[in-house]
Amino acid sequence: MSVVIVSGTGTEIGKTVVTSAIAAAALAAGRSVAVLKPAQTGVAPHEPGDAAEAVRLAGPAVTAVELVRYPEPLAPDTAARRAGLATVSPAEIARAAERLSADHDLVLVEGAGGLLVRFDESGHTLADAARLLGAPTLVVTQAGLGTLNSTELTAEALRARQLTALGVVIGSWPRQPDLAARCNLAGLPAVSGLPLLGAVPQGAGTLDPEAFRRASPGWLAPALSGTWSPESFLTAWPA
Repeated sequence: MSVVIVSGTGTEIGKTVVTSAIAAAALAAGRSVAVLKPAQTGVAPHEPGDAAEAVRLAGPAVTAVELVRYPEPLAPDTAARRAGLATVSPAEIARAAERLSADHDLVLVEGAGGLLVRFDESGHTLADAARLLGAPTLVVTQAGLGTLNSTELTAEALRARQLTALGVVIGSWPRQPDLAARCNLAGLPAVSGLPLLGAVPQGAGTLDPEAFRRASPGWLAPALSGTWSPESFLTAWPA
C-alpha cells in the first residue's frame, strides 16, 4: 500500500482533512509520507493549496507536490480550458506518484471532487490514474442523508473498472449526529460492500496542528495507521 488514491463522493466532503489525518497517523507510526495533488482548482497562484494544507496539519515532514493549478473552482478539464492552460493526464499523475513512492513509504494522491471528475479533454479521470498505478482507492464520504446512494455509486464505479477499493472514511462526523448519520454507520458498509475505516470529527481542520497530529490516529482504523474501531464507534453512537 505504498500509493493510495484518496477520492470522494463529491466536493467539500473533507478529502483534504482526511488526507492530512492519514499522513499524520502514518508519520506517527514512523512512515515517510508524500501528498500528491494532481490538479488544484480554485486557488490563486500564490495561495496555499490542498497539498500545503496537508503539510500544515500533518507536519513539515510531509513531502507535498502539486502538478497543475487552475484559478477557477471547476472540474480540472473545464478549469484548464477556461484558463488556457494544459491539462494533466493519468500517465503524468502515475509517473509523479511512482517517483514519490521510490523515496516514501506512503504516497497519498488526493483527487478533485468525485472519482469520475474529468481531468482532461479526453475524459480521463482519477480512476484511470488508479488503474495505471494499480493503487487502492479510499472513498471519503458524508455522514448524513444521501450518503448511502453516492457512496454505493462510487463503490460500483470502482468495481465496474476492476479497481481495488480500500474502504470508506466519513470526512466530517457531526458533533451532534442526527438519526440518519447514526444509521449510516451501519448502512455505509452494507450498501458499498466496503469496510468503514474512520470518521474524522467536524471541524478537525480548524484544530491547532499539534492537536490535530495527536488526535489523528484515533480517527482512523489500523489499516490507515490508526487505532479507531468501527465497533466501538457504533456503540458510542447507537442508531
